[in-house]
Amino acid sequence: MGHSCCCKYLGERGPSPANSLEMQRVLGTQLLPGPQSRSEQESLRSRPQPGSCGREAGSQGAADSVKLISTNALMDKLHLKYAQKPWIETLKLVRLCMDKPPRGSICVTQHHPLLSCLEKIQRTLNAKSLSTVMNRLEFLSKQRGLKSHISPNGTVCYLTSDMFYVEVQLEKDGKVIDVKLAHPGEAPVVCDDLVQLLRMKNYDAFGKILEGLLNLYQIPGNSDMKAKVYLALQSLEKDLYSMSLLYRTQDVNRVTEVLHGKAGHLVPRTGGTPMSIEYYLSPYQVLEEELNPGSQVCGIKVFVTVGSSNTTHKLPISPLIVDSQTGDGNPAFLPLTDELSMDLSACFFLTFHQPFPMSSSNIQEIQKFTGVLIDGLKLASLHALIVQFTLNDEYKEDLSMNNSCFFVSLPDCPKHSYFINKGTEKSGITGALVSKIPFTHPKCVPAIIEILRHQVTYNTLIGSCVSENTTNEDCSELLYFEVSPQKDTSFSISFQHPMGESLACVVADVLSSRQIRCSLHTNPQDVTLNCCNDFITRVMERCMSVPLVMRAIFKNAVTMKVDGEIQNMDVISEQNPEVTCKQTASSNSTGANLSGASMLNSGMEASSSTASTECAICDISV
Repeated sequence: MGHSCCCKYLGERGPSPANSLEMQRVLGTQLLPGPQSRSEQESLRSRPQPGSCGREAGSQGAADSVKLISTNALMDKLHLKYAQKPWIETLKLVRLCMDKPPRGSICVTQHHPLLSCLEKIQRTLNAKSLSTVMNRLEFLSKQRGLKSHISPNGTVCYLTSDMFYVEVQLEKDGKVIDVKLAHPGEAPVVCDDLVQLLRMKNYDAFGKILEGLLNLYQIPGNSDMKAKVYLALQSLEKDLYSMSLLYRTQDVNRVTEVLHGKAGHLVPRTGGTPMSIEYYLSPYQVLEEELNPGSQVCGIKVFVTVGSSNTTHKLPISPLIVDSQTGDGNPAFLPLTDELSMDLSACFFLTFHQPFPMSSSNIQEIQKFTGVLIDGLKLASLHALIVQFTLNDEYKEDLSMNNSCFFVSLPDCPKHSYFINKGTEKSGITGALVSKIPFTHPKCVPAIIEILRHQVTYNTLIGSCVSENTTNEDCSELLYFEVSPQKDTSFSISFQHPMGESLACVVADVLSSRQIRCSLHTNPQDVTLNCCNDFITRVMERCMSVPLVMRAIFKNAVTMKVDGEIQNMDVISEQNPEVTCKQTASSNSTGANLSGASMLNSGMEASSSTASTECAICDISV
């Protein structure tokens, strides 16, 4: 069982010609095809080919056949040689191959077959003993370009680079005791997150943190220059943390800090995880936090990093915030003198987890405020970018290849069909996917965070019309809507009047992350809908969902229609009470049931006098 498993890993992709001699040398034998295999190869080489075209195809086929026969013969030799040997000897050989440093191009090619094979073997070993854990750590260091050293007693592994090192302390049985990280000029600090990852044997996440530490120093220059860049990052982090404490009050909770704090909700850097700023929570996440206090739902965040820049910037290398505040309540900063700053080929960044769609106007506003251009922007339709971002898919340059029609199902309501109009080159709103926002001073962060909140509010509303369902499989009743861009951060939702033949339209203007202004436009010849602009605005601000707003409008229309039918029946009953008595009672019962269900499902709060005209707030828990 063990031999076949080992040979399976060694031969899953087959040894390449470049590695055959190396494997033969390690195994201590000359593994070459037998006489019969050589005769077959010679037969294939000498076989005549019919015509010039067939000659090229035949030569390619013969080469593939020769390669296959050679590979099969080599694997047969491996099976025969180790079929009768104990597993411990095979395991020693596997470890010998794994410990031997790869030569040539293997070192620079992470997806090389040999490295892939070694990684699979490492995963299979599951790192339970001290030696296997050490081997796994050494393999991770080789993958990431780090150096590894083991202490004389064999229980401490050091993963080192020119700028930092990670110290992993282990027990004799391989259990992790502690993990420490040291940056230039700093004493080693225990990293609880790294300890937990290694105890859970989550080596993939541990490897990503090592990559994050390496990226921290991807700056051109010598070690002294890189140390200065790290000092600048430290100064920025201290200023941001001071800023978050300055704006924080004693009774503020996390949700309020995320949504309204000038510096958002800040989490300091730990180990290889950069400092993060959480700046937005959806209404559903806020509701979950209120129903389950301490659940720590994860909102939208950016990471504070530093990176190389094509131009030189003056970056602070010492904290700039002083204790006093300015007249407008903002913190006071020290001037960027030569003692407090340094010209570096680097820049601070607010980095997104994945490229984030932003409108051209917001991008220009950020660039104007920071004075640093955002590189690598490729303008496209903002609505198309939001659709792809919501579906977590890559943007396709050919807009015809992107889906534009989506079906949204809601309880107690016909299915909605939303067509996302991406606009034309002249009328549409353009935007770009932004991976990171450069800046050079901590005072830029609050303004950038507020612009990001504004943008994510608009993106959330457009994204609420997007779903993975692009076909109406059950052929059910549909309500059709078209979402079109207007200008800047406003859009319209067009639909057929619920009680008329003309089109109606709701225009939503996203003024900020906390303020939306909605207006309903209908044909004067159609029946007036009992949905005031204030009602639509309040529902949209609370739910942040276009489908829920549309459902509330149509529910109001149904209630209005039933109330009108009841009034008509009352008039008829006054004229002929004997004939219409039963019809009136039946209509009243039906109307009450429909009205009650409508009120319950849409979460409306109506007054006792005129429920159809009273503005209400949609229940976001539906």
